[in-house]
Amino acid sequence: MCGVLGIVGKSPVAQSLYDGLTVLQHRGQDAAGILTCDDNGFVNMRKDNGLVKDVFFKRHMQRLNGNIGIGHCRYPTAGSSSPAEAQPFYVNSPFGIALGHNGNLTNADELRARIFKDDLRHINTSSDSEILLNVLAHEIYRNLGEDKSQLNNKQIFNAVEGVFKRCMGGYAVVAFIMGIGLVAFRDKFGIRPLIYGYRDTDQGREYMVASESVALDSQGFTVLADVKPGECIVLPIEGDIEKHQCLDDASYAPCIFEQVYLARPDSMIDGISVYRTRMRMGERLAKKIAREWPDHDIDVIIPIPDTSRTAALEMSQVLGVSYREGFIKNRYIGRTFIMPGQEERKKSVRQKLNAIGIEFEGKNVMLVDDSIVRGTTSKQIVQMARDTGAKKVYFASAAPPVRYPNVYGIDMPAAHELMANNRTIEQIEKKIGADRLFYQDLNDLIEAASEGNPQITKFDTSCFSNEYVTGDVDSAYLAALESVRNDDAKQAVELKPSKLRDMSQMDESA
Repeated sequence: MCGVLGIVGKSPVAQSLYDGLTVLQHRGQDAAGILTCDDNGFVNMRKDNGLVKDVFFKRHMQRLNGNIGIGHCRYPTAGSSSPAEAQPFYVNSPFGIALGHNGNLTNADELRARIFKDDLRHINTSSDSEILLNVLAHEIYRNLGEDKSQLNNKQIFNAVEGVFKRCMGGYAVVAFIMGIGLVAFRDKFGIRPLIYGYRDTDQGREYMVASESVALDSQGFTVLADVKPGECIVLPIEGDIEKHQCLDDASYAPCIFEQVYLARPDSMIDGISVYRTRMRMGERLAKKIAREWPDHDIDVIIPIPDTSRTAALEMSQVLGVSYREGFIKNRYIGRTFIMPGQEERKKSVRQKLNAIGIEFEGKNVMLVDDSIVRGTTSKQIVQMARDTGAKKVYFASAAPPVRYPNVYGIDMPAAHELMANNRTIEQIEKKIGADRLFYQDLNDLIEAASEGNPQITKFDTSCFSNEYVTGDVDSAYLAALESVRNDDAKQAVELKPSKLRDMSQMDESA
């Protein structure tokens, strides 16, 4: 997952882009970037590895002039963590196009070869986002009329139709086109989220598009709508938004892991409140526990902060068991399951959480987490609870067992690194050291999400069900993906000298 946003303003947008990225920081902690365009047509860009607050300083912000721009915070799933692969990406032909991308292309290797052979374009990084940008640029050029210097919305929509035909996988895109404005589109299943809105100022109406509604809320924008699957919208420098449904066979199948873990609880995604979904997840999980273990001896329910709090509180109310905060979180440590190596994840768990002993001592404790991915965190937290004096330690996951890789933009590539892969519930229970383990049922999770918007009945549940909505993911693809994106492979990539020059410390003008 990554965070993307773009603003078409009537005044300088750099500060709003920066503030919006800080709100989306949970979606990517590896790198950040902002690109703006000023009144003279000069594109200014700053991007580098690190958190938003560590990438942008006063000297950078002063150079990011212009009333239009896009921002991105990266969470690497394809490519490496080189600063050269931070986004946005930019190409100067045709017109000048920049792009920020959230998701993952499942046919990236094929596209890379065809782009070089057929489109006569060279890809300079291993990022699928640069591939996507070059496909868009080629399709725009291909759809120009006799006057190559003019581009209209119809030609843009035709170009995006071409992108949809060529690019498979999950993607939400915000692109800047010189002289036009912003263009936003979303894959045919709407796997990755994208939402847009407006705010009225003394100078006129401004538009914003972002991965989550909280980015709009924080900057005073009013939500208009989610970008629909297979839809393209143009947010122009002047005039009103124009949108077009580019695919007749598009249909909703958004990633349900957004509701489980990725999105902020105060976000609305496709009309579904993430907070309410997590409440319903807790309610359904509690009813399962009551059904299967009516004579339970749970003394206290303790969430593993932060994403499980909402579900845990609802569980405590349904089960009639006290809710307590038993862990204090160090907020300067990032999300552990997305960290690059197993040893780093193990180390970070102890740095990230500290137990409050009085809430554990002599008690039968039910720990609640949003999910169990690799299980590194779960095992250490169970042991932490025992070390702090818990008599028995039970564990509940608000999501079903994560048994399969996610290939649409979440870093779950290697099946053998997933705790639940090829293991029974009893084996997982023993592996993490819990006295008893409960998982959410998949049907209950789907119902918890779809209740927020009954029009959406299908979700991408591939990491739970092994059913990939794009239809192009098979065992051969998964094996190839695992060979290059397991922990060992990632560490090998990080140790290799980059073939690219590190541009991060050079002048920020593109």
